[in-house]
Amino acid sequence: MSQVTINDDDVDIVICAIQSDLTSFMEQWRPFFSRFHLIIVQDPDLKSGLNIPEGFNLNIYTKSDIDKIVGASSTSISFSGYSCRYFGYLMSRKKYIISIDDDCVPAKDSNGNPIDAISQHITNLTTPATPFFFNTLYDPYCDGADFVRGYPFSLRTGVDCGLSCGLWLNLADYDAPTQALKPDLKNTRYVDAVLTVPARTMMPVSGINISFNNDLVGPALMPAFRLSKEGKIRWETVEDIWSGMCVKVVCDHLKLGVKSGLPYVWKQERGNAVESLKKEWEGVKLMEQVIPFFQALRLSESAVTAEDCVAEIALKVMEGLGGVDATFARAGETMVEWVKLWKRVRAQ
Repeated sequence: MSQVTINDDDVDIVICAIQSDLTSFMEQWRPFFSRFHLIIVQDPDLKSGLNIPEGFNLNIYTKSDIDKIVGASSTSISFSGYSCRYFGYLMSRKKYIISIDDDCVPAKDSNGNPIDAISQHITNLTTPATPFFFNTLYDPYCDGADFVRGYPFSLRTGVDCGLSCGLWLNLADYDAPTQALKPDLKNTRYVDAVLTVPARTMMPVSGINISFNNDLVGPALMPAFRLSKEGKIRWETVEDIWSGMCVKVVCDHLKLGVKSGLPYVWKQERGNAVESLKKEWEGVKLMEQVIPFFQALRLSESAVTAEDCVAEIALKVMEGLGGVDATFARAGETMVEWVKLWKRVRAQ
């Protein structure tokens, strides 16, 4: 099945600016970003202004913009640090959103050619996913591939893909304990493959290099779960892990697919794993408690949109986990608030 042809105007690229000088980052991505509209959200805790080269079609959002849009209506939603990407999701009206962190640059494939991560994400989102029966030859819709013998013909049309999770080379997405114990461990293996994650299978999602169908699952990616000592380095946050579990439950319920694999980016070094371990350990322990909860979570037939699903998950979180730890209760309350904010902004 061929890729669906899309208009470049259907895509927003969201960049969370944690550093002030984006010159090198933007120039390296220029060949791939220049066709599309960009949303750059400055970390509200970043005091200096942004340095961005000319020649891009973009909108920049700063702390004043966040305060103006969100204002006093939100008491718990924070867009600090990497969470500022979610404000970009909130403001986008495009069907497809691609999000890449500002410490990632284009990677190269096994032949030394630069990888067009944007085009690959679009391919992932505009070709069907196969979450209800696993195809052992990876994505059957890729060039040169097809369904294997024994794959049910009734399922070969697939379903819409809601989320595309790209990978990265160099600094892999290990947690702080693993990276601290193995400081020289890098991801140098380029695997030319895309997989659909099976239905009812949970997965850790990272916001470093992802894309999604905003019309289908947009509100399910949200800044809801924050640690009491959360920092700004990747190892010190689990917010995107929580968001990823929520969006996977939403995709499973709405019969949408989630893909993992290509495209790759190259992730630069940032942070100290040993120091970050002190902040992340709380999240490591809490995540162990929530995995069984999300694995068993089922939503009602009345939940027919992503907004419905998030609101229902929030209530179940408060009922099922709220008494375990106050962090879960706050996350549930924030999810309820996020849905209200999403609907209000969309109604404007």
